[in-house]
Amino acid sequence: MPSALPDGEPMPEDGALPASALAGAASRPLGFYLHVPYCATRCGYCDFNTYTATELRGSGGVLASRDNYADTLTDEVRLARKVLGDDPRPVRTVFVGGGTPTLLAAGDLVRMLAAVRDEFGLADDAEITTEANPESVDDAYLAELREGGFNRVSFGMQSAKQHVLKVLDRTHTPGRPEACVAEARAAGFDHVNLDLIYGTPGETDDDWRATLDAAIGAGPDHVSAYALIVEEGTQLARRIRRGEVPMTDDDVHADRYLIADEVLGRAGFSWYEVSNWATSEAGRCLHNELYWRGADWWGAGPGAHSHAGGVRWWNVKHPGAYAAALAGGRSPGAGREVLSEEDRRVERVLLELRLVEGCPLSLLKEAGLAAARKARDEGLLEVAPYAAGRAVLTLRGRLLADAVVRDLVD
Repeated sequence: MPSALPDGEPMPEDGALPASALAGAASRPLGFYLHVPYCATRCGYCDFNTYTATELRGSGGVLASRDNYADTLTDEVRLARKVLGDDPRPVRTVFVGGGTPTLLAAGDLVRMLAAVRDEFGLADDAEITTEANPESVDDAYLAELREGGFNRVSFGMQSAKQHVLKVLDRTHTPGRPEACVAEARAAGFDHVNLDLIYGTPGETDDDWRATLDAAIGAGPDHVSAYALIVEEGTQLARRIRRGEVPMTDDDVHADRYLIADEVLGRAGFSWYEVSNWATSEAGRCLHNELYWRGADWWGAGPGAHSHAGGVRWWNVKHPGAYAAALAGGRSPGAGREVLSEEDRRVERVLLELRLVEGCPLSLLKEAGLAAARKARDEGLLEVAPYAAGRAVLTLRGRLLADAVVRDLVD
């Protein structure tokens, strides 16, 4: 969750939404994102809305403490119940992200999940995920999460090579993420993800292949692999600017992506979103699919974003300001925007084109249709799906996904 908040109109103090946001809600899945903004240290590449203990000291006091964070977030879940009213939908997915959610006690994460279950109910087959830092969990912690209702866990592995982790300022030791997968399986987790990053300065093709081999060997059923993006204002950006490490390279990113798709494919993983691979349909991250398909989700926590029926809103960023708003009986919302039909059409193209099912050609306007024909002829869109009325990226199209999307929506 990036730290910068967009501009928008003010959010009402009671958090009330326009009637348009709730119209037809029963036909759309509902998910919850629960943001835990705490980290033990700040990774050099991270631009997310997260805080270390040092960064919070003296700027929020007890209100910003992680010791009572589960209670504070529960207050927002109760606010969501009031705002959404008699919404009959059980929650389909819950995703606890951060930050490092597992800096909180396992019991705190279970209580946060219980608040969603108590206020809304959970679907019988609900997907319940938490992110986890490999060094912040053990077998007992994972067993407590599983017993408390979590059924999916996502570990931040990034790389199997120590020198790559050092550039990223990651604190876990190589081998620990793979051990975590085994511990999660032993605790009864059916679905386990490993997050990887490629294109770090100093990483070689062999380093990346070793990382993929280690990840696959650990036995997850899902792998996410993202190109390193150097965000302005981060420690890594400052190091690159000072010439301490080289700038990342787009051609290297493309080569590493091709390696990932080849190695993962050979191991039985199939891509279902440009940066995500799973061993089966059941292994896909359903929560992320809610985002990509424009469903409804409530994001609880500092800086968290939400969406319902074409209305998007976001919370204040700082944990102290967030807690103070809820303690005062106010919505922590900082702003919102009501998307136009054109906005929603464009977003559908932007997001759905990244999926293996692609997007309907019927979403495109005349110029977009012409661009789609050209993309097909240039080998960027699959021929058979195009003939059936859908734009689906080829492997080469995935490498150029951002450019293809721009052409289709311009």
